[in-house]
Amino acid sequence: MPRSTVARTRARASVLAALTVTALVATGQPATAAAPPAAEPLNRAFDRAAREYGVPRDLLAAVGYGESRLDGHAGLPSQANGYGVMHLASNPENRSLEKAAALTGEPAERLRRNTAANILGGAAVLRDHADRLGLDRAERRDVNAWYPAVARYSEAEGPAAALYADTVFTFLAQGLTATAPGGEQVRVPSRPVAPDKDEVSAAGVYAQSPDYPSGLWVPAYSGNFVVGRKATVDKVIIHTTQGSYAGSISWYQNPASKVSAHYTIRSSDGEVTQSVREKDTAWHAGSVNSSSVGIEHEGYVDNPAWYTEAMYRSSAALTQHLAARYSIPKNRSHIIGHSEAPGATHTDPGPNWDWNHYMQLIGGTPGTPGDSLTFPSYALQQSGSSGPQVTAVQQLLNAQGYAAGTADGIFGPTTKSATQAFQRARSLTADGAVGPKTWTALLSAGTTPALARGSSGDAVKRLQRSLTAALGTTVGVDGSFGPSTETAVRNYQTGRGLGVDGKVGPATWGALQAGR
Repeated sequence: MPRSTVARTRARASVLAALTVTALVATGQPATAAAPPAAEPLNRAFDRAAREYGVPRDLLAAVGYGESRLDGHAGLPSQANGYGVMHLASNPENRSLEKAAALTGEPAERLRRNTAANILGGAAVLRDHADRLGLDRAERRDVNAWYPAVARYSEAEGPAAALYADTVFTFLAQGLTATAPGGEQVRVPSRPVAPDKDEVSAAGVYAQSPDYPSGLWVPAYSGNFVVGRKATVDKVIIHTTQGSYAGSISWYQNPASKVSAHYTIRSSDGEVTQSVREKDTAWHAGSVNSSSVGIEHEGYVDNPAWYTEAMYRSSAALTQHLAARYSIPKNRSHIIGHSEAPGATHTDPGPNWDWNHYMQLIGGTPGTPGDSLTFPSYALQQSGSSGPQVTAVQQLLNAQGYAAGTADGIFGPTTKSATQAFQRARSLTADGAVGPKTWTALLSAGTTPALARGSSGDAVKRLQRSLTAALGTTVGVDGSFGPSTETAVRNYQTGRGLGVDGKVGPATWGALQAGR
């Protein structure tokens, strides 16, 4: 392998002062066990790769643990298109998968899916970074000399690269005992470390979050979010990164990603980094971006090991802070998962996220998500029906002065009578059943302000719900009149023979409130 000779001046300090992270040891105890039996495939893979490429074995294991918790996820990619225990990536800013293939001779498909090959590839990439930095044989035996190579392995820059390397070296300092998905244990003994940081600028790593004093600030690329908001903040969205902490923060800095989040929380110790100002619109949850704050949590939805108590408590403290600042009700209608956002195609935070525990930590109300009026579609409700949509009918009727009785979710005689009275007032067929026309009239009832692209607020939400009922297709309910809402308005106006301008004035409101 070609090597370059680079003269470096080293500045060493105690890791306890130099690092900004305090990782948790998986067992709570430093590991001091002897070398693993040869029968253990994961340990054997780390040992082999370390020998073949001259990378310290424990450093290699710490990098893998930080990237994946030693879980290859059956060859499935992270959000940054990274694979395996060592997160070999293939995206416009990180070509470590292709680099590993070139260095090892292994095909990309094998590097994605075979854990031993993936670890070998990770070691090859780390060694390549060390060679390019000019580390000689003696230096490669000193784990502290590898800090700049680890930072480069992240393919991040500045603060994000330093956060990545700091995390790895804290695992080395604290030690870890990790149980891989197959049950095998991988141990890294604790040791004093004093990493050489001469290659890595720490400028900005300690910058304080502008909105949350206990957090760090590593800004996202300016093209991955929108300055300002078009709606009032009324919810917090809980996400899982499908990747590592520093890797996700770096991904927000990647112009190709087209994603961002306001905050990201580390699994090991709950450290918080802000990447988008709260006053601005991060790209994290589609139709509710403008009305929400997005919090990403390091990890993968299929592995509960990422959801540590430190993470839960740190996230809960942040959500309490946001709820107080924006008067967000602390219930499951306003503190929701990404999967629960209107029109969501993601599954995070997934079944391993403990919602009851989280809501207790924030001092909130457990329960099911939703605002009690918003549904992806509105089904026929009639005598004998029951459930949340009946409750919504009862709430809407009562709000308009039609006595539907207690909103108990049971469609009985009182609800039918109130429905018929409402239908007669709107010149609808008074059959006492709530179909598309009655739904449309009920959901749109209220004030009729002029609305157009750029409008926001509760009137826009009423419009979006009533369009969902009228058109029979889901219109995202976020209170922000954007392009998708304008398209829905135009479709409605076309179908009802109205003037088609994408704006909501008296004629369009009148048609909606008449149940057309």
